[in-house]
Amino acid sequence: MRDAATATKNAPAWWRQSQATALHALRSGLQGLTQRQAAARLRRQGPNTLQAATGPGTLKAFLSRLANPLVLVLLAASLISAFTGDAISFVVIAAMVVMSIVLDMVQEHRAGRAVEALRHSVALRARAWRDGQVVELPAQGLVAGDVVELSAGDLIAADGRVLAANDFFVNQAALTGEAYPVEKRPLEPGSDERDALSCAHAVFSGSSVISGSARLLVCATGRQTEIGRIARTLASEPPPTAFERGTRRFGLMLTRATLALVLFVLLINTLYQRPLLESFLFAVALAVGLTPELLPMIVSVTLARGAVRMARGHVIVKRLAAVQDLGAMDVLCTDKTGTLTEAQLRVERVFDAEGQDAPQVVELAWLNSHFETGLKSPLDDAILAQPGLEASTWRKLDEVPFDFERRRVSVLLERDDQRLLIAKGAPEDILRLSTWVDTPGGPQPLDGATRERIARSLVEHGEQGLRLLAVATRRIDSSCGDVSAADEHDFAFAGLVAFADPPKLSTSAALRSLAEHGIAVKIVTGDNESVTRHLCAVLQIPIVGVLTGTQIAAMDDASLRAAAERANLFCRVTPEQKNRIVLALQARGHVVGYLGDGINDAPPLHSADVGISVDAAVDVAKQAADLVLLQHDLGVLRDGVREGRRTLINVNKYVLMATSSNFGNMVSMAAAALFLPFLPMRPVQILLNNFLYDVSELAIPTDRVDDADLLAPRRWDTPFVHNFMLCFGPLSSAFDLAAFALLYWVLQTPAEVFQTAWFVESMATQVFVIFVIRTTRACWRDRPSPWLAAASVAAVGVALALPFLPWGRVFGLVPLPAEVLGLLMALTLGYLAVAELAKHAFYRWIAQPTGSPVTS
Repeated sequence: MRDAATATKNAPAWWRQSQATALHALRSGLQGLTQRQAAARLRRQGPNTLQAATGPGTLKAFLSRLANPLVLVLLAASLISAFTGDAISFVVIAAMVVMSIVLDMVQEHRAGRAVEALRHSVALRARAWRDGQVVELPAQGLVAGDVVELSAGDLIAADGRVLAANDFFVNQAALTGEAYPVEKRPLEPGSDERDALSCAHAVFSGSSVISGSARLLVCATGRQTEIGRIARTLASEPPPTAFERGTRRFGLMLTRATLALVLFVLLINTLYQRPLLESFLFAVALAVGLTPELLPMIVSVTLARGAVRMARGHVIVKRLAAVQDLGAMDVLCTDKTGTLTEAQLRVERVFDAEGQDAPQVVELAWLNSHFETGLKSPLDDAILAQPGLEASTWRKLDEVPFDFERRRVSVLLERDDQRLLIAKGAPEDILRLSTWVDTPGGPQPLDGATRERIARSLVEHGEQGLRLLAVATRRIDSSCGDVSAADEHDFAFAGLVAFADPPKLSTSAALRSLAEHGIAVKIVTGDNESVTRHLCAVLQIPIVGVLTGTQIAAMDDASLRAAAERANLFCRVTPEQKNRIVLALQARGHVVGYLGDGINDAPPLHSADVGISVDAAVDVAKQAADLVLLQHDLGVLRDGVREGRRTLINVNKYVLMATSSNFGNMVSMAAAALFLPFLPMRPVQILLNNFLYDVSELAIPTDRVDDADLLAPRRWDTPFVHNFMLCFGPLSSAFDLAAFALLYWVLQTPAEVFQTAWFVESMATQVFVIFVIRTTRACWRDRPSPWLAAASVAAVGVALALPFLPWGRVFGLVPLPAEVLGLLMALTLGYLAVAELAKHAFYRWIAQPTGSPVTS
């Protein structure tokens, strides 16, 4: 059978086709496809994603690493050496290069698989008709011809046409820039429709369902969707984080130093008229040893391991770089419902404008919630839980869905030829739109005294921590079957529903812990100030400043930046204002996290440095988030922050190693060319040294981190790295030069013994220094992880044993005399002791108190 895409190749665009034509062209029906049809189409069309492929193949990944200019020059030079009679060197060098590349590839592949598995656990899902029934499946498994069920809160995962709809409103601002939801209906295309986005019967991937429900025929997936076409033309990498920029600058700094050293070595060896090919090989091998080629892999593996550990703590990482941002976060903006409260609302009281109990208000609120097609809020759930109510005598005619600007929802109902518009929403807005008030004697004009009495009641109940919804009605002419926001006026104020939302008892301890970790928590809520103040008092949260939505609306961006810095409570704010608050805090230099789970949280989740949602959130919020909490608890988030900081600190240990012994050893090796009549280390020995050093570092992601180092936000600090290198690089070089002098002038060792001795000494110093620099405390007081200790000892053990093994000769290594081994041991212990003293002096007089390349 021909593919549906082939069948429609010469047909009009799907949005220009009638419903019957579209179904026929896609070989589908009102109940979708069979599993067999869908599987066949998925193989032909590919997954419903915007990415063209999952990543480079094994061969391509290998060749991309082999394309490193330094590696290619090294292989070319060693190949020339082979043709001149030194074939063994070429084989060993080639083997070292291949082993290093394979090691890099294996580690990054494992890390990538681990992170991808985490992403799949919170991936977008869809409800599609398969084999005559609705099944839930990953959204990337949708194909053209599928029929999908949509409801409020869903993120639309493909382009398609509406087959059936019930008060179906979508937000397609991502494609059109429209600020307000648009209604979609199962209409036939008109002749005046010039583009897909203007069609009332077409919906698009990336849009979100605001209210209502619909059945959708999928007509385009993946890169064939409207947003897929935009993504192809605007494809770009996301901007690098501060940490990524810092590590990139660090790599460039070492690369520049490498180039200078290579040129210096070549110049010296040329002046001393040493063999040109051997000198060139030595210089290039030196460059390979200095180049931080392992840094990208160490960063990827460490972040991936951190993401896996965070998953065990109920935090799923969707964007790997978010682990870095989480470690740097110093401000957290969060809503109060579900975070500070249990989100288990119950109706506490229902009363009229006189403050008297009013059961008729419960019925009106219940009817509104029952017939509302938008995403049900916890307030709706509490209302619908009221017993003894039913709607069999009512018929729904129309609805004005909830939006965060109007802050209300209205439904038009009919009973016995009487039509009634019932509105439910924020008390201030409902009261403003009301001109009448319901009384036992019938509707009466709403005078100033009654308005003041209702306003006082709002404040009094808010101060008791009760959330309020107002209910109002309006009689509608029987000839009117459609309503809009323009009809929401001249209401008769019916009364108020008060809700209790118990505070979450674990919140106080979690907030104190976040404060101890250097994170300021700011509460951003749509509730009024009185309710939020009461909650803060119960939870013993100090309030240092309050901003309301009305005040924010009157501020320009500059004023908001200053005000947002001082306030920690933001009340009655809209989604657009939430986004402005996040941007204002970022402009003040903060790394901002935002925790939210609703449709209205999508903009600030996207803008924040770290967007955080929860597993029970609506699709729109989860898709916008970088992290997903499997438990809606600040304690879980605190644990995630600690893991993010632990991950960053372990990455920095590699950076400190590269700027201390490794860099110092390579510099001293270049300096030795000034006075030694032979190369201080053969090129193949440098590569072997580099390989063993790389292997020892693979265990860094498993290392322990001192709890004291986790208490402050972490950011990349280039001056710290520079100062550390200036302090510890020369220290390493000084001990290396002392070893050169003792070996060459005092012990007068021959070239092979000298090279072997320095191979062992450089390996021991640059690997064992990790035990010194991994902590700001005394190294013997802070034990490393067993894996790091074992890897370090094993790497040095191999370096020490190789000269005494038969195949050590392949690398030009020879057995070392006892006096040389004793000298190397003394030099290594002396270096580590002096490095320990230098570390304490450095952190006391030079470095910032946090003592890390990522500082607060």
